[in-house]
Amino acid sequence: MKVAIIYNKDIQGVINTFGMQNKEFYNEQTVKKVAQSLEKAGHNVTVLDGNKQIIERLENFMPRVMEGEQMGMVFNMAYGIQGESRYTHIPSLLEMLGLPYVGSSPSGHALALDKILAKIIWKNNDLPTPEFWVFNSAEEDLGKVRYPVIVKPKMESVSFGLKVVYNQEDLREAIHFIVTEFDQQALVEQFIRGREFCVGLLGNSPVETFPVLEIDLDGDPDAIQTVDDKQNKPKKKICPANISPELAEKMQKLSVEAFKALNLRDFSRVDIRLDEDNNIYLLEINSMASMGETGSYPTAAKVAGYNFEALTNKMLDVASVRYFSNDLMQKLPDESKNGKVSIEARMRSFIKARQQQTEKLLKKLVDTDSYVRNVDGVNHCSELISSELSHLGFTHEIYPQLEVGNLMYFTNSFSKEVDHLILLPIDNRIKLAEHENYKEHEQYLEGTGIWENKGGIAIVLSALQVLRFVRSIKKLKIGILLITDSSIDGKYSKKIIQQKAEQADNIIGVSGSSKNGGLVLSRSGSALFRFESKLIKKDEPENVSFMAMNFNKTLAAISDISRNDNENVIAPYDIQFKSNIFKVNAHGSAGISVRFNSKETLEDIEQKIKKIITQQKKSKVYQIHFEGGIKRQAMELTDEIEKFYKKIQVTAKKIDVRISKEHRWSSSDICHITKDQPKIDGLGPVGEFLPSNNERIIRHSLIERSLLMALTLKS
Repeated sequence: MKVAIIYNKDIQGVINTFGMQNKEFYNEQTVKKVAQSLEKAGHNVTVLDGNKQIIERLENFMPRVMEGEQMGMVFNMAYGIQGESRYTHIPSLLEMLGLPYVGSSPSGHALALDKILAKIIWKNNDLPTPEFWVFNSAEEDLGKVRYPVIVKPKMESVSFGLKVVYNQEDLREAIHFIVTEFDQQALVEQFIRGREFCVGLLGNSPVETFPVLEIDLDGDPDAIQTVDDKQNKPKKKICPANISPELAEKMQKLSVEAFKALNLRDFSRVDIRLDEDNNIYLLEINSMASMGETGSYPTAAKVAGYNFEALTNKMLDVASVRYFSNDLMQKLPDESKNGKVSIEARMRSFIKARQQQTEKLLKKLVDTDSYVRNVDGVNHCSELISSELSHLGFTHEIYPQLEVGNLMYFTNSFSKEVDHLILLPIDNRIKLAEHENYKEHEQYLEGTGIWENKGGIAIVLSALQVLRFVRSIKKLKIGILLITDSSIDGKYSKKIIQQKAEQADNIIGVSGSSKNGGLVLSRSGSALFRFESKLIKKDEPENVSFMAMNFNKTLAAISDISRNDNENVIAPYDIQFKSNIFKVNAHGSAGISVRFNSKETLEDIEQKIKKIITQQKKSKVYQIHFEGGIKRQAMELTDEIEKFYKKIQVTAKKIDVRISKEHRWSSSDICHITKDQPKIDGLGPVGEFLPSNNERIIRHSLIERSLLMALTLKS
């Protein structure tokens, strides 16, 4: 299952800083540990910052369900950034977006966070809670208050602002502090002398209760647990608490009733005070019980039999059951209980751990200008790749080229035959003046070639690294062909591609994938033509206009061949027409690009174009020249390709990576392979071309696609 963990880190990621600011944050190590626990159970996990960019981040990680794919889940650890009822902000957003999540609903969080409303509801349900008063200012009449009392903000947690007072003067001071510091009402509650406990809750129907945990106050009935205690020097915790089974059972029963009264769900922690006569008082309920390892909730869970990994995955499971029911939710092995970790989970963790190295190499590749005619730059990219592959046990052959970079073939096999041939184009059409260097964002990586080819290179190298990690690489026979003339339609590499493909069981292309995870099962072929027209009858000025009119008519007629044709496209480009009516001269030229989906279709298009050109050649006013032809054949969808896709689809579903079938109008090196054998393209990172010549990829897709590539090779 795809699981997005949301927590708060960048509190400046808002339009304006306004209202109450959050003082409660998760330690990043705790968030990381939650992520690792879910990954070990086989989930596809990412960690996201819950600020104003969260919608785009979620869309990138778990796009809309289109064809019955399993819906992802959010593991909500976001306390909110600012304003009232901060716990409700992310859940409310997720409700709007239609994304299921772990934890209580917005209304449940709002009730639990508002200590006054919670106490009113509990009193209406005959649940024991201390007597209380509410004040808006320190100037109000305090005559009805019975001391000692504890003063706290109406809507804060982690004991922020907590203070025990014994007289009216101190109470006014405490109320003033709460109202001014937290900009909210002050809750004044009867202080219960005695002992302090808490009960952890997990699940919905039924609600499981953890063993009662006691906060060790060193026998002082007037002691409390302050925010400093919780954050800096946590008090000792005793679990199970040293109380009678009957008293513990009563605390657990009241805690479940308090949980249900506020309509909470999945998990919570109830804080309890026990007076010196063993009377139970419910103080408050934390609808987002902290997952910090030293906290009360994980401590009690451990005594209940849940280690941290088991607890984390159980929390996800109870939310999944609530949304999807037992029959609909995906059954994943409970790795955390039997101590085993699936090989897919191990591989994903390894890839994530190496992501920094992968991105560092990707930066070097992107920052190198590999314009097809920049031989030095292209060869430098080849050297970077060669260095990585040599460490993985690959040997290489070099096919020297003068006009473009050297073609190179790598293999880890001693025989000519290989299981997989991977095509890695490294050149591009972008000259140095327009080259965009590597740029890093939280969710995206940008730069020239990063989507079209260089991101795919990084994915292949990452996949090979993880295959070595799981000791599978030596069992596979892999061939990798570095192509340096892809931008000029494989002028020099075509025969080598075809030769190496003959020796491979499967061929894989790693061009970038579209936003819907598209794998390219078919590609249009490409043909390029050049049409020129030159004025030869220069005795009459009107011949200039006549030629111009016919030049444009000819281009329009050729373009019109593909009108209402969903399978083929004809488009003129680089159109130039120069004329001078006084000197009576004119010359026109235009390129004509043809995208076609079968050899027979191209032959038909060529015949129609030649017919139009033949009619124009009859003119005695101007001279016509026409040349060109096919550059790459079409990659047509076959049964072998369909079978290959279905195998990858099984793998992708297992690791919860979104893929789909795609036809791409652009041609690529894989189109040179005419033999009917399994081949597929688009296994590179998910991304897109930007309006400029720049490209970008979704950062997390490097991990997903590396794992998919590794398992595809392994299978």
